Amino acid sequence: MRVGLLGCGYVGLELGRQLAAGGHDVIGVRRSDARLDAIEAAGFEAVQADVTDRAELEAVPDVDAIVFAASSGGRGADAAREIYVDGLRTAIEAFGERETPPDRLVYTSSTGVHGDHDGDWVGSDTPIEPTTPKTEVLAEAEQIALEYPAEFGIDGTVVRYAGLYGPDRYRLERYLEGPVTAGYLNMVHRDDAAGAVRVLLDADLARGEVVQVVDDEPVDKWTFADWLADACDQEYPPKRTKAERLEAGDLSEPARRRILTSKRCGNDRLRELGYEFSYPTFREGYREAVEAVR
Repeated sequence: MRVGLLGCGYVGLELGRQLAAGGHDVIGVRRSDARLDAIEAAGFEAVQADVTDRAELEAVPDVDAIVFAASSGGRGADAAREIYVDGLRTAIEAFGERETPPDRLVYTSSTGVHGDHDGDWVGSDTPIEPTTPKTEVLAEAEQIALEYPAEFGIDGTVVRYAGLYGPDRYRLERYLEGPVTAGYLNMVHRDDAAGAVRVLLDADLARGEVVQVVDDEPVDKWTFADWLADACDQEYPPKRTKAERLEAGDLSEPARRRILTSKRCGNDRLRELGYEFSYPTFREGYREAVEAVR
């Protein structure tokens, strides 16, 4: 199978490695020429193209499947709309109108679209309630990914990621030094974030579905911080309640809403599809980082 990775950043690069190692023909696409060499070093073809520019996407060869994993770079709702809505539509049209179009699209979204559930569990089929302008854009993009490809004979899949962590993204200082604000952490290791998409493509699963990609154990932030401190032989970090953090008065409105958002994300559908995690919980996933500290 030939797979086009539109967006080859933290997860995309690892996904390309896994797919190439499994014998697939992979094309990694980045907006700028920065780190194109990293794609080639990972063992697959690199192409420079902007997903919002249809003419540039012509440089990407025909593929059997597209994974749309482009990033807006952590910027606001306007930048998110440019990539996740406008760019996604452009990519679907650019590939869908070819003489030999792909037959499936996987769009990578975020569990942030769920909004606040007061700590309750949410799954792949839980109705979404986005609470910020950016997550509203992500919700709109999910609908596009599931519905618009069908006009070109393409099946869409939405993969909804929890918080990504792994090499170069352990952020140990945040939890070892504190203060740690109360709430739940929903996480997935980079290798499993990529691995889940690889399995969906390999086994031709979840066409037309939303699949939530999160590990087996959402964890209370204070519990996680204390576990990490114990594992690293350090003192427990200072902690604060949500009310204490909000009283500081230095938060943007989106940041305030994120703090007030509480949910535990489940992976039942992913498990039903047969995915086996390399890092089923934070304990396995943080082992490498803990050993480096110790």
